[in-house]
Amino acid sequence: MTTQVLPKVNSLGDWASLAFEKHFQKTLRHEPEVLKDRDPEELHQMRVGMRRLRSAARGFRPVVTLPKAAQDRKIGKIARCLGGLRDLDVLLEALQNRYQPNLPAQEQAELEKVMQQLRKKRRQSFKKVRGILGNKSYLMLKKKLQEWLDNPIYTSISRLPIQEVLPDLLLPEVSQLLLHPGWLVGLEKEDLETSNNQDFLLQKTNSQHHVVKINNDVSFISLSDQDEENLHDLRKEVKRVRYQMSLFTEFYGPTYEAYLKDMKEIQEYLGDLQDSVVLREFLENVLQSKIDKVLPTLEKQIQQSWHQAWRKWQVLQRRYLNIQVRQNFRSELLRPVA
Repeated sequence: MTTQVLPKVNSLGDWASLAFEKHFQKTLRHEPEVLKDRDPEELHQMRVGMRRLRSAARGFRPVVTLPKAAQDRKIGKIARCLGGLRDLDVLLEALQNRYQPNLPAQEQAELEKVMQQLRKKRRQSFKKVRGILGNKSYLMLKKKLQEWLDNPIYTSISRLPIQEVLPDLLLPEVSQLLLHPGWLVGLEKEDLETSNNQDFLLQKTNSQHHVVKINNDVSFISLSDQDEENLHDLRKEVKRVRYQMSLFTEFYGPTYEAYLKDMKEIQEYLGDLQDSVVLREFLENVLQSKIDKVLPTLEKQIQQSWHQAWRKWQVLQRRYLNIQVRQNFRSELLRPVA
């Protein structure tokens, strides 16, 4: 998306079409190489394109009238299939390049057996991807979406100037993100009258302050299954907001870019946490044992990776539990550049 297109793209509908065209073409561009299955990066890029396409379908829902075969639910089905294969690639890459070279010889040999199972699972997953990309529903999705791009059908609000309605598009997404319970995972609650500690989120209720304190001692962090699910779901919300915000960088300044960068980093750190959880679950399922019983060195490495990601996440968690940061974030969305 470049400044050269701005003079021709003035309405909300124009911008919606541009977003669909961009993400659809990205998806199509990587599809042939995905089917050849030679480079995992091609799968990653196609998955990103498909997810951003779905985000556009959701974000511009009030603006466009998409054919049934190309609506966000249909796009999501394809994206999830690609995602399943991509997740296995991420596991393989982590085990091969990050963990295995640093293990004792005995653990390397044991881990190789696990990786053989992982490669087998990946072959099965690729067959599913190849099948769904040749499936009638996917072919129809591409056909109908291309037809829509050739002759877009909009709702009546599509004629509104993009700058006037950007806050209405973005604020609901950001508000939903800021209300997510995942922000509160790992916090300690205290009832204090006041605090100057910046680790605290102060919310005044009548005559008292409700204070939320971030626990900085990662060695004592213990997450429940619900906590892990909340963090995983928060990452999906962050990703959705990031994709939506990235469509409109031309209309905002460096402060907006800084918030967008935060979204990318939060997504990355929460993804690292989730990768550690998924890796642990996969290993224990294959080994039919706790990891520390069979691969004690690997267990320590996974734990260390989790702690590193948690510390990075805490910095941004603290930032976005700060009332002033939240207010400034919302305010920034109200001021698109004319």
